[in-house]
Order: sequence, then structure tokens, then C-alpha cells
Amino acid sequence: MAELKNDRYLRALLKQPVDRTPVWVMRQAGRYLPEYREVRKKAGDFMTLCSTPEMACEVTLQPLRRYDLDAAIIFSDILTIPDAMGLGLHFVAGEGPKFSSTIRSAADIKNLTVPDMEDSLGYVMDAIRLTRREIDGKVPLIGFSGSPWTLACYMVEGGGSKDFAKVKGMLFDAPVQMHALLDVLADSVTAYLNAQINAGAQAIMLFDTWGGTLSPAVYREFSLNYMHKIVSGLQRQSEGRVVPITMFTKGGGQWLEWMAETGVNGVGLDWTTDIGEARRRVGDKVTLQGNMDPCVLYASPDRVEQEVATILASYGKGNTGHVFNLGHGIHPTVNPDNMARLVESVHRLSAPYHAE
Repeated sequence: MAELKNDRYLRALLKQPVDRTPVWVMRQAGRYLPEYREVRKKAGDFMTLCSTPEMACEVTLQPLRRYDLDAAIIFSDILTIPDAMGLGLHFVAGEGPKFSSTIRSAADIKNLTVPDMEDSLGYVMDAIRLTRREIDGKVPLIGFSGSPWTLACYMVEGGGSKDFAKVKGMLFDAPVQMHALLDVLADSVTAYLNAQINAGAQAIMLFDTWGGTLSPAVYREFSLNYMHKIVSGLQRQSEGRVVPITMFTKGGGQWLEWMAETGVNGVGLDWTTDIGEARRRVGDKVTLQGNMDPCVLYASPDRVEQEVATILASYGKGNTGHVFNLGHGIHPTVNPDNMARLVESVHRLSAPYHAE
């Protein structure tokens, strides 16, 4: 593998000094880029795009050609594991992900097994290996997975949900059943992420998209505990480097201290938590990732820069411990020029905060 030319992102996650705050953006390879839409059109459908390593590699690299980003994230989907378990993932225009089969009973859960990572999910590993070659050490490559609770939400509901009635109904009425589902998912996510690390992923993101829908005690029992189990089972060294892990619970700002105790290197924040206050709460225990509201990118370029300045000032001085990102994924109708202003502003305005 080529020597890593820009390790700013990895250094920040390990609380090591950096010359400026590293920046990448969730969903940075996506529909806001016209070149992505061209590849998506050629693929014909989203799952073909995800499962064709050459296409997944191409769209992973596209934002790096436009922007001076400090990391790439492999193009895939959080629902690859349930699909590999045989639930039949497909995407419906205007409705998002859907499953042909749902998980509703103890018998359904008993039939689930941990997928073979180099067989049914080998296309993800092939995309990582190909992308590592093509990226040629420019920046590190991030691998990722959805959390067990988030995967369970889609598997029980059969797709997205506004009230999570079915999955929460199972959680409250049949907790033993829910724990059995989350157990097999935690084992699967652990194996999946370790396979990504072995294929060449240099950092890992664990996305707990729906953890914030839970009450504190329920979050701890049914989401955080399983993410903690995954973190404990991950390979933390590869290619002579530490592989840092970042955990992100959308809507989970009230549980920062709990997340920081799981052994992760970074905790992601959405925009509803002030990053300066978050830093005061967790101290130097973890790096913080975030946390601009994605909708700021609909404003003028000057307003984008102003918001970058506000977040950097809130985090404050100190030449380590912050990875700049949005508080969730970039929206598909954002002007790509505003993304350019975001990246440039983070690098330019953060330099003084890292001066000795």
C-alpha cells in the first residue's frame, strides 16, 4: 500500500497535534455532485452502484478530486448486512430503502446468521481494496457500518419509519427477542468492520442513526451496550497504525459521557449540541467530530464561512481533538460550490487554533 501523504484525520482522532483541523463530510460521495448522478444513472439502480466495486470506488474518489478533504469514506450503504442476511434490500423512488422480508417473530430471528464477509459482502471488501489502490495514499479511507439498533429498526419496520411503532413494540413487549436480534447483529457488524479493516479501511465509523429515538435507559440497554460490544471486538491495529473508531448517535448529545466510556477514539455530534460545551463535558477523553447543520450549505458562501468560524471558536484553542464535519449527511440539493467554501474555510480559519 502507498505511504499515507495526509494523516491529519487519523492524528486528530488519536489526539495527536495537527497543523489545522481535518475535515470530511458525511455522504460526501453523493447526489449533490453531478458526476455522482452520472455514475448512478449508468448503474441503473442504487444497489448495483453499491455492489459494483469499480463504480463504488469511482464515486468514493469523486469528492477528493473536487475538494481538499482529509479523508474518504467508502461508498456503500448501512443496510448491506440485513441484505446479506436475505431480507431483500431494494430502494423505492421517493420512499427510500425497503425490505422484501421483515423480522417480526422469534422464529424469524432464529433463522438469521452472521453473513460470510468475503462471500455475500465481498463486493464491499473488493471496493475497499480497489479504492485503497486508486487513492494512492492521498488521504485515509474510512469504513463504516450501521449500529445494531439502527439495523434492527429497518429490519423490523421493513423500511424507514416515523414512529418506530413495530420495532419499539417488539423492544418493550418482547425484550428477550429484541436482545437476540441485536446479538446476531452485533456479531455481524463486528465481523463486517474487521473484514473492512483487513481489506484496507484505515478508520471506522459506527452510525447509530436511530439511537436518539430512545429514552436514556432504553438507549443504554438496547443500543449503546451493543455498540460497546462491537468496539471491544474490533481490530485496532493494521499496517503498523492504530485504526481509530468513531461512534455517532444522531440525537444523542445528552449521552456523550456514556459514549466516551466505550473505548472509541471519536464521538460524533449533531448540530443540536454545542461543541464547546461537549468539549467541556468529555475533556480530553475523546476527539469530537462535527457539527455544522447541513442546511447552512443552502445559505450564501459567506454565511457558510461564518458558521465554520463559529464552530471552530466554540471548540476553542488546542492543536488536537476536533474533526470538522456536518451534524449529519450533506443534502442532495446543496450547491457543490458551498461545499468547496466549507472545506477551504475549515483549513484556513483553523490554522491559528493549532499554532503553538
